[in-house]
Amino acid sequence: MRVGQSIKTNPITPSVDFERDGVQHGHLRLPYSRDDSAWGSIMIPITVVRRGKGATALLTGGNHGDEYEGPIALYDLAQKLTPEEVSGRVIIVPAMNYPAFRAATRISPIDKGNMNRSFPGRPDGSVTEKIADFFQRTLLPMADVVLDIHAGGKTLDFVPFAAAHVLSDKRQQARCVEALQAFSAPYSMMLMEIDSAGMYDTAAEEMGKVFVSTELGGGGTATARSAAIGKKGVRNLLIHAGILSGAPIIEPTIRLDMPSTDCFAFSEHDGLVEPYVDLGQTVRKDDLLARVWTIDRTGLPAAEYRAKMDGILAARHFPGRITLGDCLAVLAIKVD
Repeated sequence: MRVGQSIKTNPITPSVDFERDGVQHGHLRLPYSRDDSAWGSIMIPITVVRRGKGATALLTGGNHGDEYEGPIALYDLAQKLTPEEVSGRVIIVPAMNYPAFRAATRISPIDKGNMNRSFPGRPDGSVTEKIADFFQRTLLPMADVVLDIHAGGKTLDFVPFAAAHVLSDKRQQARCVEALQAFSAPYSMMLMEIDSAGMYDTAAEEMGKVFVSTELGGGGTATARSAAIGKKGVRNLLIHAGILSGAPIIEPTIRLDMPSTDCFAFSEHDGLVEPYVDLGQTVRKDDLLARVWTIDRTGLPAAEYRAKMDGILAARHFPGRITLGDCLAVLAIKVD
């Protein structure tokens, strides 16, 4: 920092005291002046439950606003969790990108910001960058364990998995893998990201945190099954972290890995998707995954997309229409 240069302060003001024992329901208030409210604010719901010393878990949903298992699990937890159950601290933000969540969109309708590509953020940046900066500089440093619950939103659908990443620090990676196994989703994935720059995941992992993410479904909605997976997994993770007592509900999980970019298939056409494989089904290299039909005229052959490797179908495009460049399918391999 140059002489005379000051560190900018984030304008978000929490209405909760992170150091106080008990349960507090409040907001992260972000000033946002606009046409309909000159001195208005964005009010991001937050709950803090604390009792004594111990580990801190930071739990988030709604990083993308059209993914609902996280908000369901975390609004439920915030309503039910009591200080008597807790040893340490739980910070719950059910809808991290609150403007996107209110609008039921992946990215913010205010600044078109993708929260999961906006880290480390800026205290004097856009609305999305200010929220990211508050997490980067205030909330993440408090946390020992970080859980960010995702699903496929309106354009992808996944087999329900908890995920960790391959990290250069193998001891940290091992702790993350232990935490994802404790979450006990039907599938457990070592996840390859298309581009990890600016991700919340990356920000947490670079701080040395135990970080777990998920993809619990998709299609812009939740199901009874996917919501239950989220609620069970959150409690399991808190028990694993020593914050809650009791026995976790551990169920069988299928371990998956994404060994190379051959896992991904991207559409080179606009059109209508005809699936040939359903989620979770086994495929062999060169098996037909899907066809894409042109919709501008009849009589033309469909474009065929085939598997580049053996594996299972872990994700697929959603809904039925697709655009040039969209992710069509994701394969993963089962690990013994």
